[in-house]
Amino acid sequence: MTQSGSQRIAINDTTLRDGEQAPGVVFTLPEKLAIARALSEAGVDEIEAGTPAMGEEEVEAIAAIASANLPCRVGAWCRLNESDVDAALRSGVKMVNISAPMSRLQMRVKLKAEPREVAERVTRVVAYAREKGLEVALGGEDSSRADLRDIGLIAGAAARLGAFRFRFADTLGLLDPFSTYEYIKRLRDETDLAIEFHGHNDLGLATANTLAAIRAGAGHASVTVLGLGERAGNAPLEEICVALPRTAEARTGVDATRLAGLAELVAHAARDSIPRAKPIVGADIFTHESGIHVAGLLSDVRTYQGLDPAMLGRRHKVVIGTHSGLAALRAICAAAGIDLDGKAGASLLARVKAIAKRTKTLVPESRVRQLAREEISARERGRLHDSL
Repeated sequence: MTQSGSQRIAINDTTLRDGEQAPGVVFTLPEKLAIARALSEAGVDEIEAGTPAMGEEEVEAIAAIASANLPCRVGAWCRLNESDVDAALRSGVKMVNISAPMSRLQMRVKLKAEPREVAERVTRVVAYAREKGLEVALGGEDSSRADLRDIGLIAGAAARLGAFRFRFADTLGLLDPFSTYEYIKRLRDETDLAIEFHGHNDLGLATANTLAAIRAGAGHASVTVLGLGERAGNAPLEEICVALPRTAEARTGVDATRLAGLAELVAHAARDSIPRAKPIVGADIFTHESGIHVAGLLSDVRTYQGLDPAMLGRRHKVVIGTHSGLAALRAICAAAGIDLDGKAGASLLARVKAIAKRTKTLVPESRVRQLAREEISARERGRLHDSL
């Protein structure tokens, strides 16, 4: 199930590169292949499969993905030098993302260079990659701290040699949605290259910033499953794909019903768990306990449910706990053919709340029905006693 919307946005997933850079995360080759296949089956447009310069084991892993005949583009991440391009060639990819620093701070610290010197180096390395038959995207590291004129100079050098895209990277996760929008709008005046936004989540704004970038004209979103990545991570694939039609009048080719399974696969490979309240893929996002909410849902699900769980291949669920109300108890009992009158219902609600408070857990439906039958039996015995 893909989403509706006017503009088609490309989803470029970097779980296997930036995602694996999360502290303590290591994917085995079988896990990498499984993740790549699952991403492709879900409908992502591009997979950044890794960093060939890390060594021959990484080259072999990227090669396995590149040769898997996936119906999406498979690329590799390279630093700004020819040896990284050579390593990418050994991996068999047809496309590389060549990363260059955009902020003057990073230019001077990493390359001991000024903007014109970086542009010259980009010209040399991009030309080398193009001569070798590779498609080239230029990655702009630390773009959010750069002078847009410097970006225009360097991106222009890459564009003249046939680069097809520029990645605007908020490498340190410093932007907010308002500044992101302005940056991307202004960047469109500096380059004719397609723009990809790569947002880090240090301020918890990676999703919002990516959506703002798309509203401003970016046509590609760089994401990872579950937001996995360096430090606080990246924009989560699942959040971007579901939010785009609602916030940016855009759509992706991703099948939303596959997002939960994809998230579980990546979480297992990363030896991590998915928080129960994690947007889009958390176990509890369609679970309702509050009496006020449940009463509304039972009348019309739209009262307290903005997302249709069916679009994600899921269903909403009512649970019983200390915040539950009588409407939820009656619905659970009615499903089992148990008819609660007012007094039995009130007594049952008090007992259920007491159990939930004492145990600090939810009360299972089977336990609720058992207690309901006890209440009804007790009242029937009371009536019989009164009649004697």
